[in-house]
Amino acid sequence: MEYFLQNNFILESYLAETLYFNFAAPQPIIDYHSHLSPHILAENQPFENITELWLRGDHYKWRAMRAFGVEEHFITGEASPREKFRKWAEVVPYTVRNPLFHWTHMELKNPFGIKELLNPDTADRIYDQTLEQLQGETFKPRAIVQHFNVKMQGTTDDPIDSLEDHQKLKEEGYSVNVLPSFRPDKVFAIDFGDRYRSYIKQLELVSKVSIHNFESLIAALEKRIDYFHLAGCVSSDHSFPSMPVPHHFTIEEVDQVFQEVLQGDDTQAKKIHTSFTFYVLTELCKLYHDKGWVQQFHLGALRNGNIYKAKVLGTDKGYDSIGDYAQAQQLSFFLSHMDIQERLAKTIIYNLNPSDNALFAAMTGNFQGNSIKGKIQFGSAWWFSDHLDGMMQQLNELSNVGLLSTFIGMLTDSRSFVSYSRHEYFRRLLCNLLANDIKKGYIPYDVPFIGSIIEDICYRNAKHYFNL
Repeated sequence: MEYFLQNNFILESYLAETLYFNFAAPQPIIDYHSHLSPHILAENQPFENITELWLRGDHYKWRAMRAFGVEEHFITGEASPREKFRKWAEVVPYTVRNPLFHWTHMELKNPFGIKELLNPDTADRIYDQTLEQLQGETFKPRAIVQHFNVKMQGTTDDPIDSLEDHQKLKEEGYSVNVLPSFRPDKVFAIDFGDRYRSYIKQLELVSKVSIHNFESLIAALEKRIDYFHLAGCVSSDHSFPSMPVPHHFTIEEVDQVFQEVLQGDDTQAKKIHTSFTFYVLTELCKLYHDKGWVQQFHLGALRNGNIYKAKVLGTDKGYDSIGDYAQAQQLSFFLSHMDIQERLAKTIIYNLNPSDNALFAAMTGNFQGNSIKGKIQFGSAWWFSDHLDGMMQQLNELSNVGLLSTFIGMLTDSRSFVSYSRHEYFRRLLCNLLANDIKKGYIPYDVPFIGSIIEDICYRNAKHYFNL
């Protein structure tokens, strides 16, 4: 069987190959949003095996394994690393037409140099080869990131995080700029009872601010934003089903309930949750604007859709899916609320439901300006849209109602240290798309100009957008 990942993978013409190899491929990577562990980078210890590197925490693979009938014992259970890898190898041949089939073999090819298909016959051989490679210096976490020509690596960090790992990397002169992102999800969880009160106590300790009402909560968060800013943070990140709105509750009413929650009374917490989130978020967004940060909003996920499995296995085990929330009015309301105060920061909006792509792309056009190129971004195809069709849909909607040329390009949004293949995947698709437009006569046959736009999308736009 001929190996399918040839140099022209996704590139359907010589022109597409020219655009990719001359303009896209040489560009460094700015991976501005991921879930990579800064601690793993700071410690820089070898991965024990490819299962630890590849399968641990990968919801995409877990969902495919469950769909193929693999027992949970071999997914998130107590099976050995080799047993889990063998089970994954059984599934891989049957992931054809799922992006996992491409990503799996792209990641074996680069960085491992393995050019054979993963299946039950090759599983042990590939496991043993990678086991040996992972013990070498060139496969330690820091070296893997450098291998992919990453210039900036964004991580996702809680306001109470010490950021000591980021500081260690900086002090040790690591060539990749590893920057934290401010992700205050737990601050909004006012209806989580004792778990929430425990978190607020931790926030008090690290901020050195006594939190007894709404004002002091914001003061504590401002202290942490200052701390993150000194550590090089240039962005925040948030995930909501849809943007929060106040729901007719005043800030005074929300403050009163917040104080009751701090005292152990949770009776009103769920009722004012969305309003509380709105008021806290608007104060945070003012601070992001004043710091010159980028704010990111991931919208549309239905979290822990299998309620039973969430109880048995816990959250974040691959049981999330696409939600069908109303987006337009709430998003417009929130962005307008910030814009009228002249405190709307640079904003990236990621959409999970592909039926809302045109809605999101059009919404960004309402809030552009302030002499900032592409100030409001329709973010890259995310999660369940992170495949060839999803990327194409996102690029087409952005092109049709906005400016593709100002787009800040791809990200990994991953926990895996070899997932940079997603940047290659995106870049190949982008070059093929523009090459086909040239061939159809839709855009000029001006390779240097189109190539320059490709370089902007792959690297320069993000570099300028995040003030790197």
